[in-house]
Parts: sequence; C-alpha cells; structure tokens
Amino acid sequence: MNKIRVLCVDDSALMRNIISAVVNQQPDMEMVATAPDPITARELIKKFNPDVLTLDIDMPRMNGLEFLSRLMRLRPMPVVMISSLTAKGSAATLNALELGAVDFIAKPDAREVKAIDAWASQVSEKIRTAAKVTLTQQVSAPTQTKLLTATRLGEEKIIAIGSSTGGTEALRQVLMPLPPSCPAVLIAQHMPPGFTRSFAQRLNSLCAMSVKEAVDGEPVLTGTAYIAPGDYHMEIERFGKGYQIRLNTHQPVNRHRPSVDVLFHSVAKHAGQHATGAILTGMGGDGARGLLAMRQAGAHTLAQSEKSCVVFGMPREAIALQAAIEVADLDEIARRLLDSFIRNTRAKAR
Repeated sequence: MNKIRVLCVDDSALMRNIISAVVNQQPDMEMVATAPDPITARELIKKFNPDVLTLDIDMPRMNGLEFLSRLMRLRPMPVVMISSLTAKGSAATLNALELGAVDFIAKPDAREVKAIDAWASQVSEKIRTAAKVTLTQQVSAPTQTKLLTATRLGEEKIIAIGSSTGGTEALRQVLMPLPPSCPAVLIAQHMPPGFTRSFAQRLNSLCAMSVKEAVDGEPVLTGTAYIAPGDYHMEIERFGKGYQIRLNTHQPVNRHRPSVDVLFHSVAKHAGQHATGAILTGMGGDGARGLLAMRQAGAHTLAQSEKSCVVFGMPREAIALQAAIEVADLDEIARRLLDSFIRNTRAKAR
C-alpha cells in the first residue's frame, strides 16, 4: 500500500512534533519532512513531492496565506490549514479556503488529553480526505453572472443545500448568481462553532441575496439564505403560509452537527413538493438519505457532478440511492435550482 506522504509547515517545533506523531501513527500515511517556514518548505516540496501539505498561517519569513497563494499558482497540491488563527473564525480561514486550501482545523489545547486524541483523529481524517481531492475546482473563480427572474414563486417555495469538504467555495459559486427574488435557501455546511457567522458575513458581502447565520425561531424569508450555526442542527416547521427555523443540539447524525440529513428530512416533511434540494461536494454519506426523502416527498433534487466536486463522496452516495433527479456541474446548479421552480409554477398556471 502506498502511504500518503505528508509535509508539515509550522514555525512551532512542538506543533511539528505533535503533527508528525499523529501522522506517523497512522498505517496509511507518513511524515516525509517538516519545515519551520515557507521558504524552507519550498525546497522540501521539490525534494520529497508530498501528497498533502499541512500549513500554519502566522509564520516568519513568509505569511502562510501568501505562501498558499503562490503554491496554488505554481504547484497546486492539497493543503490542510492547521493554525491557532483558524479558531477565531477570522478572515484568515476564509481567505485560505478561497485560495484553494482543502480544509482547516484549529491547533489543539495541549492541556486536555482527551481533546488531543479527538483532534488527532480529525487531523488524520482531513489528511485522508485531502489526499483524494480534485484541485481544479478549488482554484476556479466563481461565476459573476446574475440569474434574474421576475417570477413570484411564493413563500412556500424553499431550497435546501448540504455540503462538506470543499463546500465553502462551492456554496459561494451557487449563491452568487441567485437573485433577491429567489426562494429562501437553507444550508447545512459541515463547519465547527465560531466559523459560520464569519462565513455568512463574507457571503452576504458577495451575494445579491441576503446571507446570514440562522437564529432559532426566526421566520424563513424569500431572498435570504440561512446557514446552520456550527454545532447546531437546523430544521424547519410550518409558520403561517411559510416556515420558521428551529435549531437544536441533539446528538450528531452521521458524526455531524449540523447534519445535512437532519435538514433534508425536515424539509421533506414540512415543504415536500414545494422544495428543491441540492447536495454538493463532501466526504461521506451525510445527506444522501435525506435527499431521497425529499425526492419521495415530491421535491426536485440535484447532486453535484463528480468532475466539478472537490470530494465526490456525499453526491456519490445520493446518486447511488437514486435520490437525485438531476446531476449537474457546479456552475449549472444555481440555474437548475431556479428552473425547477419556474417550470413548476408555469405548469400549475396552465
């Protein structure tokens, strides 16, 4: 078995040792080299040709984000950000994902042994995922085309989207073209606490729709996209002619909270044929059964195509279950979402 070759870039000798120990304890990966700064890392990348790079942000001689930007232009490779800065949900994390990083994780609290064990498991999983990604989609620019429609689709219409690894950039490409007249969008993106608010604010500054972190009990409004807060499941329930949001901290589903399955099953139950669902890039199978429930309830359903996914895990599972009516490239999904509503509206008007 060929092991995943990892190179760690971090100015902390302690962190280099910790990450090396985590990697070398895994039977399917090995740490081929470590570097205290990006300048040293450049030569080590040439020498060892690693499969995955772990990268800090705040480092001497060159900032990690600047190095990432140069790396993605000159020698694209899977990168997992491991930095204390990422724990703040700061712009640095979102910048790294926009520049092409596959995923991120905060540095661990060395005072908590149990937390270290859980962190080590997450690091290993993220490296395995990174080793399988398709890089072409990560570095492509999101479409700027706006999809304009004057059709009034009604308060009952709703869109549900689920995503994981690679999803932050995929969501940006889906949401940016959508018009303010678009039905409300509910999003479950696998993301830890502290990041979803910054992510929503970033999208809100880019999109014609309003984008916000969801709040328990608020009404679901046309022209607004709601992102499930990290560590909360998001569901909907009927509220007059429309819906309101319900958040909870019930047990993780498919190891995730928020879970895409939880959102999709709720939308299937309360919105049925008035909904459209889309499952985007991500590792694992979260959302596949929920998307099937939506299809069985009369909703229109889509899955992102393999060639446009960073990780073709969640869409693959949904397609295998025949949960997706359509399979579409990422740059087509926004139009397909709106088209499904417009077709239904015109059909009912006949």
